[in-house]
Order: sequence, then C-alpha cells, then structure tokens
Amino acid sequence: MHTNLTKSIEDYLKAVYELSNQGKRASTTELAAYLSVTPASVTGMIKKLSTTEPPLVEYRKHHGVVLTDAGEKVALETIRHHRLLELFLHQILDYPWDEVHDEADRLEHVISEKFERAIASALGNPQHDPHGDPIPSFDLTLPEDTDLQLGELRPPQKGRVTRVRDTDAELLRYLHGLGVVPEAEVKVLSYSEFDGNLEIKVAGTAKPIVLGPRISSQIYIDLNS
Repeated sequence: MHTNLTKSIEDYLKAVYELSNQGKRASTTELAAYLSVTPASVTGMIKKLSTTEPPLVEYRKHHGVVLTDAGEKVALETIRHHRLLELFLHQILDYPWDEVHDEADRLEHVISEKFERAIASALGNPQHDPHGDPIPSFDLTLPEDTDLQLGELRPPQKGRVTRVRDTDAELLRYLHGLGVVPEAEVKVLSYSEFDGNLEIKVAGTAKPIVLGPRISSQIYIDLNS
C-alpha cells in the first residue's frame, strides 16, 4: 500500500469504490452521507485526489466521481486489509461478527503488507470475511458479483445467503438471532406489494419471519438453480 497516503484518503477511496460499482459515478452527496462529513469537505478532498500524481480519482463537477486505476488499487488494498482483519478477529480472537467491522476500520490503515500476508497465510488464504463479503485476492481482483438482494426475490424463490452488509452492528446481532447468516438457506413465502415486506422461512428454524425492505436490502442471496 502507498505509505504516503493518510487514513482519510484511504477512507475516501474505499467509499468511492463502494458507491461507484457497475460503472456508476459516486455523487458528493452520497459520499458525504457515507462518510458522515459535509459536502464541502467531500468536494475539497475529491479535487485534491484528482490532481495527485498519478490522479486517484476522476472528478467532473455535477457528474460525480470514479476511481482511476491507481485509486482502485489503493481502495482494493484497503478492503483486502479490512476483510482479512475481520476474519482474523473473528476466527482467531473470537470477536463476535457484529464487533469486527469497527475494529478492522481502525487497524486496516496501519498493518504492513508483510503482516497482511502472514494473516492470509495463517487463515489459509480465505476468500470471504465473516459477513460473506469477498476478500480481494493477492493481485487485487474480485469475482464478479451476481448475487441478488433478498428484497428482489418473490415467492416461491429460494436461495442461499451469501453475505450481509457489515456496517450496522445492531442489525448483525438481530439477523444472527434469526439465523440469517452466510450459508443459511431461505425461501420466500409471501411478498406484500403495500409495504415491500417479505415473509421468509430459514432452513432449520421453527417459524417464518417477516423482514422489511430496509433489512432485506442488506442481505444478498445466491439463487438455487
């Protein structure tokens, strides 16, 4: 990782990566909300990152921002550190899956590449973190994402939970209690056109559960063939 980049810069690049997937440009408003800073702060940082050598982002006023190849490399390095650390904290240090995100956020900027490789080796070069998110490979590539949000499914579709968004610890605790975790098999029983609620059955549990769109949009599914 570039040793002259600050924690703030790495956080910005990671945020742009998360918000500009599938060719979409991230807006300053989206970045401000994601990072909990003012739009003016975002504009100032993005302008700075677009004039570094090499440029880390491409910015067009009123048209948002995307990463350059150099910026994407930094973002993926940061994400690789983060997800390896989450798995290390969970598997080796027995941190609950709802506590590893914040801890990894603090550590991802300071570990060396040597330490990153040691973690990866100790964990058997894993492909996914505790929440099911893919870990960028050593050469900083990720598999194509073909998963659907649970909220996109309709009865009687069924599938396997592949990942859960990891930024809300309270939600993670709630879903864990319901058995909605990576590898769980779920089936959609009913869908409400009125409010977007889904009634689902999790394999191995006694009763169906109802999830609203705010929650179902945070859960990703691989459909059974």
